[in-house]
Amino acid sequence: MITTLAGGRVLAEKHGATPPTVVALHGWARDGTDFGTIVSGLDAVCLHLPGFGPAPAPDEVWGSEDYAELVAEAVAAYAPVIIVGHSFGGRVAARLAARRPELVRGLILTGVPLLRLQAPVAPPLGYRVARWANRRGLLSDERMDALRNERGSADYRAAEGVLRGVLVRVVNESYDEELDELAAGTVPVRFVWGEHDTAAPTEAGRLAAERVGSPFRIVPGSAHLLEGDLELAVREELLALIAETAEQG
Repeated sequence: MITTLAGGRVLAEKHGATPPTVVALHGWARDGTDFGTIVSGLDAVCLHLPGFGPAPAPDEVWGSEDYAELVAEAVAAYAPVIIVGHSFGGRVAARLAARRPELVRGLILTGVPLLRLQAPVAPPLGYRVARWANRRGLLSDERMDALRNERGSADYRAAEGVLRGVLVRVVNESYDEELDELAAGTVPVRFVWGEHDTAAPTEAGRLAAERVGSPFRIVPGSAHLLEGDLELAVREELLALIAETAEQG
């Protein structure tokens, strides 16, 4: 069942009763329907972030901070809530929990690229020359787009319009300040990772959990998407966090 939040600016899948206990934020190119099994039987809203599922894209290129501000507006009336963030949605969730901790009772992150294991590699000289030529009108935009597509990820090639700009902006963000804020704060955080996650490498997830000082659970045989044993493990951690925070009042 689709509902609206933030005065109609946010669309979400509604589960159970209002007010929600849980808010779920999906990964890139996914939508709020990913969490049906995870929030089954709970009072929850699973957001369709702008640009995904039935939600229209933003009018301009957003970063995770812009998405976090919109989510803050959407959940403010029900706060504090427990947030589950997967991949891209986890980036948004980490921003929100670090900067607006009063809205967040607890946080579960799964498959979220918060740390890089190595410094970005500079593009080849030929590509840099092509960018230089394009900026000066010596190489057509069409040819430059073709070169970007050759180098880009599958997500980059699939993204269109403003969402391509969103993707580029988000993947180049740093979350060092957010990890430090979470480490110094009082919001309980749990990390749940697929053993074979390559989209958000498991070792990077473990290091992020160490930075925050939070539990890190590896799900054997699982990868990046919320399915199978990973899906069930996220639900187990969510139920445990609900019980834990309820005892704390």
